[in-house]
Amino acid sequence: PTLRRLSHYLLAHYQKGSRPVRDWRTTTNVAIDLMVYAILSVDEKNQVLTTYIWYRQHWTDEFLKWDPARFDNLTQISLPVESIWVPDILINEFVDVGKSPHVPYVYVSHHGEVQNLKPIQVMTACSLDIYSFPFDVQNCSLTFTSWLHHIRDINLSLWRQPELVKFDRSVFMNQGEWELLYVLSRFQEFSVKSSDSYAEMKFYVVIRRRPLFYTVSLLLPSIFLMVMDIVGFYLPPHSGERVSFKITLLLGYSVFLIIVSDTLPATAVGTPLIGIYFVVCMALLVISLTETILIVRLVHKQDLQPHVPDWVKHLLLERATILLCVRDRKKFSQSRTQSLDISRQVENNDSTAKLTPYGCEDPRESGAVGGTRSTLAFAGRTEGLAALQEVLRETTAIRQLLEKREEFRDVAREWLQVGYVLDVLLFRVYLAAVLAYSITLGTLWSVWRDA
Repeated sequence: PTLRRLSHYLLAHYQKGSRPVRDWRTTTNVAIDLMVYAILSVDEKNQVLTTYIWYRQHWTDEFLKWDPARFDNLTQISLPVESIWVPDILINEFVDVGKSPHVPYVYVSHHGEVQNLKPIQVMTACSLDIYSFPFDVQNCSLTFTSWLHHIRDINLSLWRQPELVKFDRSVFMNQGEWELLYVLSRFQEFSVKSSDSYAEMKFYVVIRRRPLFYTVSLLLPSIFLMVMDIVGFYLPPHSGERVSFKITLLLGYSVFLIIVSDTLPATAVGTPLIGIYFVVCMALLVISLTETILIVRLVHKQDLQPHVPDWVKHLLLERATILLCVRDRKKFSQSRTQSLDISRQVENNDSTAKLTPYGCEDPRESGAVGGTRSTLAFAGRTEGLAALQEVLRETTAIRQLLEKREEFRDVAREWLQVGYVLDVLLFRVYLAAVLAYSITLGTLWSVWRDA
């Protein structure tokens, strides 16, 4: 048969151990090409990219030529790859041998052109930048070069035009996490310690992560928890419900961070911005809880609480209410006026009590006026006055206790007013910080997503 006769003719005296040129000064030109089929995995921790590519190369073998007329016009034949010379072209970034299928044959044309087509699972080292995760774009290179032969023996070139290689997505499976943007190609020469130069062909595989899954599972829950923390400021500050509510939010956010810790990429050289975002959100929740505890402690009524200092009244109850546009600042001034009126009434009552402690005439005066009365009637009246004095003494003690309690209530009311104004002030500062932080991160991620 023709195929067997041609195969015997080509391989009978073929020497695969030497470069297939008749003149050793002739350079073997190897044209290479690749098409990205799939992005299998991106290991950020170990900085390894695993891709599946279709690799093609062809060169001219001067000892594999024949006349088609002698072999029934046969112009092409497949030969075992182990029986002919194959260039030692490797990928410099190789870190592990992948599970690539073995293709045992190559195509040879009657002009001596050899085509070696094979799929390769490539596990290469790549410098992965995860700072903008999940809107990151990775640029990994695949450098093809001859490991032994210098450029005078083996030279490299592109099989197709660079523009055709750049936007070729005809075989790419784009249903995974990563999207192929383009593939750049560049030829260059390099030398090691001023020795002979080597030819290398670089392919830059540029891929982009699809962020929808991470946006839904990471960013939205965190945003919802922060919104609930802001809404929690509308709870009354003098009640303990706000403290328990914010503690529950803080515990929920801690559980959320534990769950998503395995999802975030981890490297030894950097931290993604989304990790910093989660840490800052946790810090904001802690600050919010601290502010709530401070306000609750401030407005809580205590019998031994001192009066509000004058400078605090001036700053918070006068200046801050105008600055914050608090609507009930007139109510604050009225309450302060009422408390001053109460204190003046207490002083007036004390002064009148000094004039007549029991609210009636002096028994000695009444005794002087009625000195002509009988001794028996005077003794009975003395006993009645003693009982009346005891009743008046108890009444005075009760009145002093009520006045003291009202004074404590006025002090607590003043601190409650201070607490309300301070709560509004800190809430607006907290809200401004959260908004500024969110706008900054949203702007950065929008720029990265549209880049």
